[in-house]
Amino acid sequence: MIEIIKAIIYGIVEGITEWLPISSTGHLILVEQLLPFQGTSENFFDMFDVVIQLGAILAVVLLFWKQIWPFALTKKERKGQTGIGAYFKKDIWILWAKILISCVPAAVIGLLFDDLFTALFYNPTCVALALIIFGIAFIVIERWNKGRTPVIKSIGELTYKTALWIGIFQVIAAVFPGTSRSGATIIGALLIGVSRTVAAEYTFFLAIPVMFGASLLKVIKFGFSFTSLELTVLFVGTVVSFVVSVFVLRFLMGYIKKHDFQVFGWYRIVLGAIVLLAGFTGLI
Repeated sequence: MIEIIKAIIYGIVEGITEWLPISSTGHLILVEQLLPFQGTSENFFDMFDVVIQLGAILAVVLLFWKQIWPFALTKKERKGQTGIGAYFKKDIWILWAKILISCVPAAVIGLLFDDLFTALFYNPTCVALALIIFGIAFIVIERWNKGRTPVIKSIGELTYKTALWIGIFQVIAAVFPGTSRSGATIIGALLIGVSRTVAAEYTFFLAIPVMFGASLLKVIKFGFSFTSLELTVLFVGTVVSFVVSVFVLRFLMGYIKKHDFQVFGWYRIVLGAIVLLAGFTGLI
């Protein structure tokens, strides 16, 4: 029962932090320092903190189904068109092509160096430094961006070149936990002239293949031999992260229409400083 309660806490933390630009992986690593699982395999948490994100991804699929489903199966969706082409939504297929282009840089880096980066950077000190550095970046970029007119104001206006650049920024999050995948891609998008709303929405869509791929890779490395406790913990954490993510996504899409991301930058700086202090004093 204690481990299930821990899984619920992990799920809540994941559901909140996956979409806010404050690093879900970084927060999960910090929570693990305080509430480590007992009775699980040695490498279980390395797999758990990635696979639990599938719950958050399913929330995106649920809330943005119409924007990402590329098949026109009803007469209304086909808009009176006939032939095989009527069953395919061209604009959404183009969107998925751009998303896949954005995935390439992080996929290559992840496949080649995942174990190395985990060994080097998955610790509280690196997480704290990434929180602070990117917190400062958010504040600086948002202030620089204030008053500027975005060049790209809709998802359809994203070019393949822009998609690739966003994917390159995503690599930073793949290397340094605490950076935030959504934070890195949003910062990159803002720098190249994408509106805040489009940057956030595209980041949500981009998370779908990225996290499915990362989860599959982690499960393969861990192996498919789970104990009943590990399966229960994984299931509970994933379900909780899904439910929490539904509410957080709705909040965030409303929030960014009226506010910028500076508050999250300050949060990152404060949290990073607290983590560094806790590390120096031996609390974690």
